This record gives sequence, structure tokens and C-alpha cells, in this order.
Amino acid sequence: MPTEKFSIGGVEIARGTSTTINIELPKLYNTPTHLRVHVLRGRKSGPVVFVSATIHGDELNGIEIIRRFKKLSILKKLRGTIILVPVVNVYGMMNLSRYLPDRRDLNRSFPGSSKGSLAARVAKIFFDEIVSKSNLGIDLHTASIHKSNLAQVRTNLENEYTFRLAQAFEAPVILHSALRDGSLRAAAQDAGIPILLYEAGEALRFDEQSIRIGVRGIVNVLRANSMLPPLKEKKRVRTPIITKVSRWIRSTENGMIRTLKTAGETVNKDEVIAYIDEPLGEQSFPILAPFDGIIIGKSEIPLIQEGDAIFHIAKFKDLEIADEKIEYFSEETLQENHFLELNNEEIIEE
Repeated sequence: MPTEKFSIGGVEIARGTSTTINIELPKLYNTPTHLRVHVLRGRKSGPVVFVSATIHGDELNGIEIIRRFKKLSILKKLRGTIILVPVVNVYGMMNLSRYLPDRRDLNRSFPGSSKGSLAARVAKIFFDEIVSKSNLGIDLHTASIHKSNLAQVRTNLENEYTFRLAQAFEAPVILHSALRDGSLRAAAQDAGIPILLYEAGEALRFDEQSIRIGVRGIVNVLRANSMLPPLKEKKRVRTPIITKVSRWIRSTENGMIRTLKTAGETVNKDEVIAYIDEPLGEQSFPILAPFDGIIIGKSEIPLIQEGDAIFHIAKFKDLEIADEKIEYFSEETLQENHFLELNNEEIIEE
């Protein structure tokens, strides 16, 4: 829990105040670079939660999620502290690249080192100044370049606390996700700091539905964490699809892909979900679903090479229930046309 004294980057932030801090990062060809951090502290004590985006420099949805979230007037009732970092990988964003200029993946460089590569040094600063001072993190991502993800929360389903918060987020899918060496989640877990990973949309694009689910999800998690007041009236709970098994389907042929299914659609085992056509010939090769489930990610580029990942399918046996849940999430989110207006608390507080 935060004490009366709480500082980031050498700047002390008092309770009941908010401020923006620029933390110095390694220079790029002698050009100064900073990590911009927004800190909001409630008047009453409570947990410290960080929300980060753009650890991969081409994943832009999270920047807009944080921008809209920061404007919500309900934050005047905040208990505890929120740390918002809309762009962690500043270098990658400037180059529209997933990676840093040293071609390293920042999300494989944690907890970092002050004497290591550029990626390791950035990871070290972010981890020491932000992550280590928090009780919980929400890390915002999209799919990689030329792929798209259905809105989903990834976390450790065996941890009761993170599982409860993942359900509170109310994304359509909750996926158990193994830790990867060097990832932010792995380093944070070693330090005893749980993290929810929100994946939605595609790189270098804004996706309105993913953004709305993301903003509402952060509010929901803060409510579940007793940092924002509960709803005055009980609402219908959106129960996500929960799965521990998922698999990327890879192409066995080269050519042009003709997809029959998209993200959010259910598939039956051995159902044809796409064809790979010879660009200069007549032959077509079917792609079959390996099991019953729901598509939670897919390739968005027509050109396919042998071995390319083309569909990410989460295993789920009851397809009728899956269809109902996805339809409900889609309808509810698209109806929230005024949810994100600056001074509108009607939907946020309901």
C-alpha cells in the first residue's frame, strides 16, 4: 500500500493530486528521450496499479485506451494510486516498429539491466520506476503486425486473485497464458506483482470495440479492487469464455488465403475454415479446424507462406454457449455510444 510519501522519477506525488512525470531514457544518437508517466493519487489510501501500453512500439490501441481512461470523471473518487504509461517503447513507436532500434523485443528483456543492451536498459528503468512500486499491473497489447486478436485477457487462471480480476474485466475471452522468459509478466511474478494482459485488435490500427472494452475493463478491475465505488445498481454480469487450451494453426502450403471464418466465430472440429489457393494455378488446399472452439486471432494478410500462423483457436466444447456469449459482448459494446464522453458518468456509474 502507498504511504504518505510516494515518488516516481524523483518526483513526490501527494495524495489527492495528479501529475505528469518525464523519466529520462537512454539517448538515441544524442537525442533526449523520455518515458512519460501520468500519476493519479486518490485522497484515501489503497493499492497502486499501473496501466501500460506500447511495450511493442506498433501496438497503438493501448495509447487511446489510456487517453480516454485518464479523462473519466469517476477518477475523482479514486482510492489508492494509478500509474499510467501510454508509451513504454518510445523508440519503437517513433519507427512504427514492434522492436527497439537494437532489434530486441522489449517484452523479452525484463527485468532488465543498467549495463545491458538498449532494450535491457529501458526494461530496467520501467521495472524499477513503475512495476516495482505497484501492487498490480494491467498491460495493454494488440496482435503482432498483419494479425488481429479478439478482445481477451490473458493471465494465470490458477491464481484466484488474478482470475477474479480477469473475470471482472469483462473481455469476451479469458485465456490461461504460460509465462515466457524475459517477459514483463514473468519478471513481475518473480517480484510478487500480478499482471493482467489485455490483447485486442491489430498493430498500427485503432479498433473502436477493443478500445471501449479496454477502458471499461480497467474501470471494472479498479472497482473489483475496491479502488473505485461500486455500481449503485446491480448490472447483468457478462460471463466470458474461459479456456486453458489454445493453438495457432499454421499453413502447410504457400499461396493466397481465402478465409471463411473470422475472429469471434465458433468452429467445429474438421470444419473448413479457409482455403489456400495457388495464385497462378487452379489448385486449392483446405484448412481444417483441429478441434471445437472459437477463433481468437487470425492473419490479416492474404499472402501466406508455409509455416505462417493463420488462425489462433481457443478450445471450447459448448459452441452454442460460446456463440451466445460473443454475440452478447458485441451487442452490448457497440450500443455504448456515449460511454467515453468526458463528463458522462451515467454509463460508468450506471
